[in-house]
Amino acid sequence: MAACDLVDLPLAQVLSDPGKPTPYVYFPTAGFISLIAVVKGSPGVEVGMVGREGMLGVQLAMGVATAPLHALVQGQGEALRISTKAFKAELAASPALQSALLRYLYVLMAQLAESTACVRFHQIGPRLARWLLMTQDRSQASSFEVTQAFLAYMLGVRRVGISTAASAFQKNGLISYSRGEMTVLNRKGLERAACGCYAADLKTYAELL
Repeated sequence: MAACDLVDLPLAQVLSDPGKPTPYVYFPTAGFISLIAVVKGSPGVEVGMVGREGMLGVQLAMGVATAPLHALVQGQGEALRISTKAFKAELAASPALQSALLRYLYVLMAQLAESTACVRFHQIGPRLARWLLMTQDRSQASSFEVTQAFLAYMLGVRRVGISTAASAFQKNGLISYSRGEMTVLNRKGLERAACGCYAADLKTYAELL
């Protein structure tokens, strides 16, 4: 904690790019970060999230200096930030920190694998429900700012697909959406609408963290 600085996480700030060195490690205390797989010729697709449950830069625990994914602030807030050099020193001196981060690394790997399969096999509606639940978990709020264009970017689909799915959720009283603000009205209903990937993520977190 003494080696960390509390910094703001402005919406849409880029914190890392694939293949680039990792100058800082971030532990979000409020707000959350999207992990995006970038494919040449396309805008990319979100494959994971980092909130208060995790950290950005966990690859350093394996001795890898470069970031594997594009990291973008999705929900503004704050984070504890530590330089890579100081983090490596703390990691080398603390077996307890090493153990905790390796468990988190497994959880993150499971989330990335689940997200990849989700993109391939599940329809837009259940995927959108999962994304909204994950976002609510990390934002610790029922309402958050998000545009349909951004949702389409995160889920790797066309905007019309997001519009159709969101309209159905709104009609069924699960959410309300107006002028870029999304509000979850019926969380239990949204959980029923989500694909099984959300429950699988929760189970992994509960068992290991």
